Amino acid sequence: MPTTPQAWGRGKLLAILAAALGAGLALLAGLGLFIWQVLADEPAQTPATNDTAPSPVVLDETTLPQEGPARREQIADAQMLTVDDPRAYREGQVTTTVAEPLGVPSPTRTGPVDVPTGYPQTPEGAVGQLAAIDVAVIQAMSVPATHEIYRSWSTGDADPADWVMTGNVTDFLTAAGQSGQTKEAGLVVTATPAAGQVKGTDGQDWTVACVLLELHARLVEEARVAYGHCEPMTWTGDRWVIDTTRPVSPAPSTWPGTELAAQAGWRPWADNH
Repeated sequence: MPTTPQAWGRGKLLAILAAALGAGLALLAGLGLFIWQVLADEPAQTPATNDTAPSPVVLDETTLPQEGPARREQIADAQMLTVDDPRAYREGQVTTTVAEPLGVPSPTRTGPVDVPTGYPQTPEGAVGQLAAIDVAVIQAMSVPATHEIYRSWSTGDADPADWVMTGNVTDFLTAAGQSGQTKEAGLVVTATPAAGQVKGTDGQDWTVACVLLELHARLVEEARVAYGHCEPMTWTGDRWVIDTTRPVSPAPSTWPGTELAAQAGWRPWADNH
């Protein structure tokens, strides 16, 4: 059975910002990846490493069906690198591997709910569109806005309340002590694509796209973590949208440029203008 993409979730991530409610209180990073006191007095730690060095599942194109639902199911279900160390989301050993950058095209126009679009009908275009959707959600950090974005940028009648990013937003707002369903003035959250990968494709109109975002949150102080997210993207009309019929396995969240990021298959983000 396919699983839903990995949420920031309370078990792993109440940490790009939870609460900085007064002088002397630690700033907690909260987004659903892990619980982490950014400014607390912590003992020195060595950079995150992958002691067991698990290998991600590499899709063997020769074993996949040529096209159709069976091919899409196998691509969606294929497991990616599992990352259990919460330090991996914010640090790690810089890799000696030089990965080929992923050239992502630039948007050419603005689409529904002001999300950039106009990406070409290519796998890299699907990666760019997913990143644009994620960035819009994170920077709005609003439950109503997330619902509107999901309805405008997905297929079918799936409930926006069930989308992984909706859960991420509610976890963040809860952890940050916000009143209501939208971040308050003074709380700044930004997302920048740092890496991406194409997990698999089925023809020209279906791709499992993955983006690794560098997240920044600032209230009193600033915290940073990395968040990996995959979605199946399908070409509809003249744009890529999320295929709500095909849940995918979770993406690894690893700090960009690290050994774990290389093992996970992340390729540095490169804008193709």
